[in-house]
Amino acid sequence: MAKRVHFIAVGGSVMHNLALALHDKGYIVSGSDDEFFEPSKSRLAAAGILPQETGWHPERITTDLDAVILGMHATNDNPELQRARDLNLKIYSFPEYLYEQTADKQRIVVGGSHGKTTTTAMIMHALKFAGIKYDYMVGAQLDGFDRMVGLSTDAKIAVFEGDEYLTSALDPTSKFLHYKPNIAIITGVAWDHVNVFPTWEGYLSQFGKYASSIVSYEKDGGILIYCADDEGAALAADSIPSHASSIGYKAFDSKVENDINYVVFEGKKFPVGVFGKHNMYNMHAAMLACERVGMTKEDFLLSMATFSGASKRLEVLYKGTDRVAYLDFAHSPSKLTATTNAIRERYPDKRVIAVMELHTFSSLRKDFLPQYKGAMNAADKAIVFFNPEVIAHKRLELFSKEDVAANFAHPNLTVYTMTEDLVADLKAESYNNTVLLIMTSGNFGGVDIRTFAPELLTK
Repeated sequence: MAKRVHFIAVGGSVMHNLALALHDKGYIVSGSDDEFFEPSKSRLAAAGILPQETGWHPERITTDLDAVILGMHATNDNPELQRARDLNLKIYSFPEYLYEQTADKQRIVVGGSHGKTTTTAMIMHALKFAGIKYDYMVGAQLDGFDRMVGLSTDAKIAVFEGDEYLTSALDPTSKFLHYKPNIAIITGVAWDHVNVFPTWEGYLSQFGKYASSIVSYEKDGGILIYCADDEGAALAADSIPSHASSIGYKAFDSKVENDINYVVFEGKKFPVGVFGKHNMYNMHAAMLACERVGMTKEDFLLSMATFSGASKRLEVLYKGTDRVAYLDFAHSPSKLTATTNAIRERYPDKRVIAVMELHTFSSLRKDFLPQYKGAMNAADKAIVFFNPEVIAHKRLELFSKEDVAANFAHPNLTVYTMTEDLVADLKAESYNNTVLLIMTSGNFGGVDIRTFAPELLTK
């Protein structure tokens, strides 16, 4: 008999993907939410599981449900949640249910302040290349995958992107602590999410707990694969349990020849689809994880020739004879530094214009701005955009353009707070022999970036 599950707050970007994955697996899926956005609305509708009306409906919570899955923005007084409690139903958070679905599988979990989406995507791409079945959860849409979550009955491996952010409004545990990895990766630790981890020590401690959560798989005691060049990752590695082992990795050697990116490994050159030292770290971590589940190093590196990266991770928006535009999700200081440096190293003879938006809670904290010092220094021209109304909406302390300029400390930096001023600046630029790097988790106050960037470079 098919299992029945109900999602409270099913419209979330990852929640609706889990709902679709369970629907594909043959489960009877229902859900509720107070609002739906695209693409979740259309995807749920196509599967026949979009609620007919928005809002919370406790009458949908019945004793024939096998599980209730609670979304991130569901609050403690949610009427459906209260009804589930009254009926003593089993209530899971998203990460708890993912573990429930994969408890008997060998779980690879990728954690870290930066690079976790790309590293997870590399592992998924390589295993698919090798014909190895696996379940997965990744925080971005990837080429070759219809969903961000995939579940099956026959795969013996599960690959998860592990997020250190809180599980839900009701559970202050970091999400990745629910996954109990057999193979854990820490790509690096750089202070983030200051709204819930107000100190560096508190943030770092989550990764120590994650390392200590490694469990054995069959006769394998489990392993932590960590960046040996990252101080935070190395500190977290000290917390592995006695039954587990650890291995530190460094960046692969790489080169560019005739506009082709290569990894140099054990005296051989392997063409790869991505560039930048941060990706050479990510790739080495992914190779070690894939090797642990039976893939050879050479097959892994051969698979990377067709890996083009995750959405918004150095994604090419336009490429001409002497100019190129990239879009990246970078917003934290460590991501900004790694991405800007990667562009400079890849295009040493081109002018680099880097544009970023302060958009996340951490980046809009006045006391966090000093973390950005030098983060864009690899660019010839730097532009920072922020919207004071967003700061006010988040009830944070306001800061000025001068505050941003002083903290970024870039010799050729312009700061904008109005979208039209930013657009006018970029339209006035000449893009001869130039790389335009756009970094944001937002849209600069309503700019269609995927259309706008090509228009700039083809004017």
